[in-house]
Amino acid sequence: MSKKSSSRSGRAGSRRPRSRTTAVLSTVVAVVAVAVVALQQSGVIDLGNSPDETASGGAPSDVSVDQAQEQLEQLRVEDEEDPPGYDRALFPHWDDGVEDNCTARQVVLKRDGEDVVTDEDCQPTSGNWDGRYDDEVLTDAQDVDIDHMVALKEGWRSGAHAWTTEERQAFANDLDSSQLWAVSASSNRSKGDSDPADWMPPSEEIHCDYVASWIEVKHTWELTVDPDEEQALREVLETC
Repeated sequence: MSKKSSSRSGRAGSRRPRSRTTAVLSTVVAVVAVAVVALQQSGVIDLGNSPDETASGGAPSDVSVDQAQEQLEQLRVEDEEDPPGYDRALFPHWDDGVEDNCTARQVVLKRDGEDVVTDEDCQPTSGNWDGRYDDEVLTDAQDVDIDHMVALKEGWRSGAHAWTTEERQAFANDLDSSQLWAVSASSNRSKGDSDPADWMPPSEEIHCDYVASWIEVKHTWELTVDPDEEQALREVLETC
């Protein structure tokens, strides 16, 4: 349309105002577009079309029910063993310098909290955290536990006993999947190293996200599930 209007600009006078208006509007739109792009790139504004920060990791899982069911079908089902020699120290965790000068724990506290303020050592000094396992609202970072969705000992029983220390360290500090959740200390201690056949969060609203996350982590790390665990996961997915 702009080419046609331009070619007719010297003809009937009735078309001149329309052509001139169109040209002015086009210029304004172009200027605004350039300004918006510049402001977005500089971080001044957010148009909301950038990738979700939790899409590549973090709690809760963004895996759909269909995806969770597909991943569950791909997991190896084996009777659970408890190989001797487990020690939490075999899973070095809370790596330093994961993000700037932050540990993996501090990264999760910043990621999962609201209005989080940190000091020069990256430690939160204020903020709010929603303990999604039990709907408890936490206002002190000291009251927040970072739960390994698949507990370290559960990982050991499911195949991690055969890994290298480096692999176990990556598992314990995994920020790319939904392995790490900020939760209340009471719910984390209640869970312990249980799988979904023995423990589920008190809040039923989180059950679908919980099992989807559990399946995602086990699928990502190629860990096994035992028959009771698999049955519990299937039963929850059927209600989602």
